[in-house]
Amino acid sequence: MYRKFAIAMLAAFVGQTQAKVDATQAERLGRDLTPLGAEAAGNQAGTIPAWTGGVQPPAGYEVGMHHPDPYSADASLYRIDAGNLDQHRQQLPEGLSDLLVRYPDYFLQVFPTRRSAAAPQRIYDATRENAVNAELIANGNGVRGAAAGIPFPIPQDGMEVIWNHILHYKGEQNRFINNQAVVVNGKTSLIRRDRHLYYVYNREGTTLENLDNTLLYYKYVVTAPAKLAGTALVVQDPLDQVLTTRKAWRYSPDNRRVRRLPTLAYDSVQPDTSGLATADVVDSYNGAPDRYEWQLVGKQEMIVPYNSYAVHQKGIAYDSIVKSQHLNPELLRYELHRVWVVDATLRTGYNHPYQTRRFYVDEDSWQIVAVDLRDSKGELIGVQESHPISYYELPMFNSTLETLYHLKSGDYFVDGLDNNEPMYDFTAQMSPRDFSPQALRREGN
Repeated sequence: MYRKFAIAMLAAFVGQTQAKVDATQAERLGRDLTPLGAEAAGNQAGTIPAWTGGVQPPAGYEVGMHHPDPYSADASLYRIDAGNLDQHRQQLPEGLSDLLVRYPDYFLQVFPTRRSAAAPQRIYDATRENAVNAELIANGNGVRGAAAGIPFPIPQDGMEVIWNHILHYKGEQNRFINNQAVVVNGKTSLIRRDRHLYYVYNREGTTLENLDNTLLYYKYVVTAPAKLAGTALVVQDPLDQVLTTRKAWRYSPDNRRVRRLPTLAYDSVQPDTSGLATADVVDSYNGAPDRYEWQLVGKQEMIVPYNSYAVHQKGIAYDSIVKSQHLNPELLRYELHRVWVVDATLRTGYNHPYQTRRFYVDEDSWQIVAVDLRDSKGELIGVQESHPISYYELPMFNSTLETLYHLKSGDYFVDGLDNNEPMYDFTAQMSPRDFSPQALRREGN
């Protein structure tokens, strides 16, 4: 009932509904396009291979392990640093070029391109249906006609691409323990969090009738350092955040109270990040797209983080990964991939540190892998990276580590450090009832 009412209300405010592709176009999926909409063939130069279904788990892999590197035998093709940057600048996000110039000890190791991204067959099937049924509504702030899968596998504009990222498959539920690092003036502070995610969109059994404008539920409890231990947060995330705002509550062990946060979206600062991370930079971009104008620049071959298994391996000390100015480049892997390039420009009347953003979105998975960030003067002030891997047990392709560099101050933020924690549990038992203010108080105690 609620969903039918919501759709009716949204339809009344639609400025322009995006067109679906016709059946002829949709038939390309699984033929010259992959099931999620990427070009199946390699490039003419042979430096990008054809997609053949994604990576298979290496021999000896068992669920619960830190995912072993299936490409550990690959030799680096070349290294990019400040000395040879001009030879590669056109294929690099501008923010990465800036890091190479700014830090003489920083470099990129470029490896053979491996198109490892994959998803379950039911996600492929849903994506095929979405191609002829899904559409943007409410001026692009909502999606109708999809309950799972990539909504716009053959995108027509930038907003469709960003929705593909927001809604790409990340499993049905996930319990994981990892650390975020705040690096200020070269000094690192770690916060360890026990985190839970429950997805409604992309969940097996979710239909258009029971989606109920809910995207996901999220909760974490801080377990270290001691001064923050017990601090907890819960978020209820709607699919259309203009129709229904995101709800968030925070528990403080100091006063043993749960309070509703007035906002945890857009440019509001994430708690416990020393002001380095706004709410909408989680997963490179999340939340409502309504405050930006979105332009699809096109598809380009770019050198981006990919198959980042080396930095994900078990037992690596966090101070071996997080250095005083940047991540340890010895542990990072870059490859040449086709990416969708999308520019976002802040609309008049809104404020945000990032006036414009340029997103680089992997064609195979729809994961954002890099973002250039500019201020109101057009100056490049930041760069984000997502270092992705394939999680074999689902399968699912998503970031294992995310960074946000502040180029003016030299400070940076890292999220996802899990090398010395139990591996993700995609079968953890949970339900929407576990993501209420009442449950938050129980978690904090």
